[in-house]
Amino acid sequence: MNYTLNCRGQLLSLEEPQVMGILNVTPDSFYAGSRVQTEQEVVRRVHEVTQQGGRMIDVGACSTRPGSAPVSQQEEMARLRTALAVARREQPDAILSVDTFRPDVARMAVEEYGADIINDVGAPASAPDQASRIPMFRMVARLGVPYVLTSTKPDLRQTLLLFAEDVQRLRDMGQKDIVLDPGFGFGKTLEENFRLMDQLDRLLVMELPLLVGISRKSMIYKTLGVTPEEALAGTVALNTVALLKGASILRVHDVREAVDCCRMVTQCITKN
Repeated sequence: MNYTLNCRGQLLSLEEPQVMGILNVTPDSFYAGSRVQTEQEVVRRVHEVTQQGGRMIDVGACSTRPGSAPVSQQEEMARLRTALAVARREQPDAILSVDTFRPDVARMAVEEYGADIINDVGAPASAPDQASRIPMFRMVARLGVPYVLTSTKPDLRQTLLLFAEDVQRLRDMGQKDIVLDPGFGFGKTLEENFRLMDQLDRLLVMELPLLVGISRKSMIYKTLGVTPEEALAGTVALNTVALLKGASILRVHDVREAVDCCRMVTQCITKN
């Protein structure tokens, strides 16, 4: 399916899979290689993502790894303001996605820095405001930006039910562009993650683009008995599976390898 996302009036085609590079302005992300703290590191990372072929940069300022304690909204905003200002200055044409579960943070990112996409993984279990996504739904519908809806459900059936209900809510509020993320690593056991990956193509019944973010996650490094730093080959393998099952966006730490993966899978499908 030839999906498009309207990013500040620019139509981003997903006819061929796209790569979203991760930029974490946090000190505690599970993969140490993704942590960016200084302005110079942000500059280096935004250029690295675009030079290696990534169309999107996903900026996160509040870790959602299991067991993490979310920072305050004020601290999240402060971190994002620094990173988004640098990213806009250095790569003004890059599509900026902001990884947040807080509506006011989403508003700030879009209204002050022209963020193009809101990537909502949902509130971590320890957050006091995790009860409902309705305020975020209302916010993104008002802002008029593409929205990534993530599932924390453990299996295909519950994920489909959640997506069907929430997509209808978003549509009723006027939200146009919606991307679905099955949420690998969120609320799922190792076995449930792999079962959902095997069934990923069945989510295409929603007729919406799929984002897959499995880069260096525990479902890879625990299966292989390695560390996140040693999980690149496993990540490439599962990214290939995800593409063959219909993923439109790969959210990754290692952009060049993901771009090459997209090119090879696209070439294979086109030739056949």
